[in-house]
Amino acid sequence: MMNIDLHTHGKLAKKTDFSMEYFLSMAREAKENDLQAIALTEHFNTRNFFDMMDQLDREFEYRGDYYLVNGLKVFSGMEVDVAEIGHILLIGNRADIRELRGQLEPYSGKETFIPFKELLDRTENYDMLRIGAHPMRESTPLTHHDPIELQRLDALDINAKDLFQYGFGMADEVRRFAELLGLPACAGSDSHQPLQFGSVVNQLQENCTTASQIRDEIRAGRYSVEISPCLNVKVKAAQMMKELLKKSMVLA
Repeated sequence: MMNIDLHTHGKLAKKTDFSMEYFLSMAREAKENDLQAIALTEHFNTRNFFDMMDQLDREFEYRGDYYLVNGLKVFSGMEVDVAEIGHILLIGNRADIRELRGQLEPYSGKETFIPFKELLDRTENYDMLRIGAHPMRESTPLTHHDPIELQRLDALDINAKDLFQYGFGMADEVRRFAELLGLPACAGSDSHQPLQFGSVVNQLQENCTTASQIRDEIRAGRYSVEISPCLNVKVKAAQMMKELLKKSMVLA
């Protein structure tokens, strides 16, 4: 069995530099919340994306598709904005993530995001797990996309921040939307701050080492989604702490 969070961030915000100290605090909190693994799906257009990967490469052993960070599996990935509105999580081998991120450089600005179909086409030949992030969030929904294209994804994201904002019933709404598409629904905390870990967890039946193994487990339904009864407290505390930390950076 493996407990994994499939939507996490390694930085406080897009405009901040990657801090190894901060990242390690995230890893510690993830382990304290009984996670054996996380997918590091930092925003593709975050500040100095490649510097983050370079630091991870220098500091940690890489096995399969994950960094081994003090006993925690950290699968490599990124979160990509698409032109028609929406975010897609891509999880795979670090070499593929690097290569694809390089291809996406011309699409990194708000006015130049890659079209959804083109992103799907570009990732078709990569051995990646592709998840539609927070598909029913009012600001970045996926519900308006062509169902034929959405069905090319591997899963949809039951997002902790959305459960906090819209209520726990959002999990059922995402599941219903996923079922209409013939897709599974998996969970991600969407955490930029350590306190949010443990708000949602995927319990896989197998201990996976590659993104394709995780994808196969999810597609086969060999997993369950656990939503913490403390989710509201965790997300609210994380959001408050994030704002305090951002303000302290500005004041400094």
